[in-house]
Amino acid sequence: MNQPLQSEELASLRIQIDSIDQQLLSLVNQRAKVAEKVGELKRKEGSPFFRPDRVAQVIAKIQNANQGPLLNQHVAAIWRELMSACLALEAPQRVAVLGPQGTFCEQAAIEFFGSAADLIYCANFDEVFHATSAGTAQYGVVGMENSTEGVVARSLDLFLRSPVHVVGEVSLLVRHNLLRQTNALQDIEVVLAHPQALAQCQGWLSQHLPNAERRAVSSNAEGARLCASHPSWASVAGERAAAQFGLHIVAHAIQDEAYNRTRFAVICLPQTLAMPPASNKDCTSLVVSVPNRPGAVHDLLVPLKNNGVSMTRFESRPAKSGQWEYYFYIDIAGHPSQPHVAAALHELQGLCAFYKILGAYPVSE
Repeated sequence: MNQPLQSEELASLRIQIDSIDQQLLSLVNQRAKVAEKVGELKRKEGSPFFRPDRVAQVIAKIQNANQGPLLNQHVAAIWRELMSACLALEAPQRVAVLGPQGTFCEQAAIEFFGSAADLIYCANFDEVFHATSAGTAQYGVVGMENSTEGVVARSLDLFLRSPVHVVGEVSLLVRHNLLRQTNALQDIEVVLAHPQALAQCQGWLSQHLPNAERRAVSSNAEGARLCASHPSWASVAGERAAAQFGLHIVAHAIQDEAYNRTRFAVICLPQTLAMPPASNKDCTSLVVSVPNRPGAVHDLLVPLKNNGVSMTRFESRPAKSGQWEYYFYIDIAGHPSQPHVAAALHELQGLCAFYKILGAYPVSE
């Protein structure tokens, strides 16, 4: 006897949802019309269309006003997509990423720009830097470091002489899966993935597929694309790649470290977007070199200590001069507009033979 009453109540609730959906659609389109007018003004003024600091401010304001039951993280995701769609009406943003479709780099770009961004897929990070510096893309997204395997060395090398700078970052929880045409671990001869992913999964692969060849490719999604045509091949990639190429997830989360994150940098030319203003939680990245003399590296740390600036990363890369010289990549907490950071950087620059700020940007949560 209760069944018809429950069905009537459900039908009534669905009618309410349909009505609210129509109201939401009307309001969203009103917002889009205002966004179009904003785009016209920006075009006349020559000001940047995409302002990540403005996106962050809007989302923070909405989250502060949120009283549930939606969680703040879901509110942020909804508003990011809403703003992305409105921005596409103003001026679609071209973003270079590591391809093909299904890479973690693509996922990072969508998290930062929203799914309305116009993604340009590149074969490697060299092409991402080139597309961004040449203006083919307005922005690029490149891997910087992994919590398990450390820095992406090629990205650091490319920053050295590229005119682009960093305007944002995305910290992505990376879960690697074993993908294959058939849903079985047996008779796998080759496992394909980006070298970083192979390194992050080496323990699992050694235990479960000790006889399979590990073959490095330009991206995890490229490995997934290739193994889709070879029954005895498998790949290490994310769920997006599995869906993109119609592959089975034979084993989930095979990375050796459960808390495996990769940090991606959002890059562009300074004329596309200037250094973002200071937020409450910023990172400044720079690359320096010092004369090859005793104590020179130690001296780099003194200005930071004297001015109360915390260093969060310190990496060295060969200068490739044949003279055993090195470039040092440094991340510090804070923004150059803050007096104590500005003082530390001024003192540091005086000690360096080479000095370049790679960017200052809000830290990803």
